[in-house]
Amino acid sequence: MNTTSSLASPRPRMAFIGAGRIARVLAPALQAAGCDIVAVASRTAASAQALVDALREGGGSAQVMAAQAAVDAADWVWLSVVDDAIAPTAAALRWRAGQAAVHLSGATDVATALQAAAEQGAAVAGFHPLQIFSDPVLAAQRLRGSSVAIEASDAQLRLALEALAAALGLPVLHLPPGQRALYHAGAAYAASYLLAMLDEAASVWRTLGIDEAATLRALLPLAHLTLDAAAERTLAGAQAGPIARGDAAVVSRQIDALTALGPAHAAFYRELGRRQLVLARRADKLDADALARLAGALGDPAP
Repeated sequence: MNTTSSLASPRPRMAFIGAGRIARVLAPALQAAGCDIVAVASRTAASAQALVDALREGGGSAQVMAAQAAVDAADWVWLSVVDDAIAPTAAALRWRAGQAAVHLSGATDVATALQAAAEQGAAVAGFHPLQIFSDPVLAAQRLRGSSVAIEASDAQLRLALEALAAALGLPVLHLPPGQRALYHAGAAYAASYLLAMLDEAASVWRTLGIDEAATLRALLPLAHLTLDAAAERTLAGAQAGPIARGDAAVVSRQIDALTALGPAHAAFYRELGRRQLVLARRADKLDADALARLAGALGDPAP
């Protein structure tokens, strides 16, 4: 066992506790970037063995180990278990000074979840690749270029994680301590909350006899174009539609039509419309009268 393992080591030995979807993406990516993955532990032996087999196919020499043996063998330990299991897993293990304990959650507080490791002298951190891992094959293909949120207990570990992010092609977002819930909530709007908006569109179009498959076939290209425009021209600059044009009469007719379907449909449209009106003001392409008419159509007082 290495009792003096250093965060400054040019090639620290790494272990994964948990062999689920994110581990199946990140561990091979780290190994391909030159990291030494020595151990994988999992509650499910088959999951650990499958990840080890994949790493060995990539030229590595990882072994399946029990969780404590994996910690003892490694300088860095990646905790890739579900959020609720991070703290109890960290508390059940023996750590040592000079070691790094890094969890991969976007929503779980680092200091609280990894307190047991920190109290035993380990440096602690969060490293959250901003990617959807429900399909590990697709996630692996799209990992490079995704951002990663980093929070670390000391500067040395933060720098080492930044270097890893650079090797993986991940732009870095730095998170202040204790703010992961806000970060993760914000990210949700660009992920599953998009599905909620598309589901609302499908619900509205269903009343016209258009099924979900046809809705997605029609609207997904529009959504992709909108995102591409935002990447090129900023959120405010990418706006289109009646609010961007200042067409309050169209907004009013749409609200009337949605109200006839049910007040929840109109309320949803109004709330999103108010947020879009903020973008229209930021774009600074409409005069004060047009903005006031839009606000009135959305049920707000004049700006």
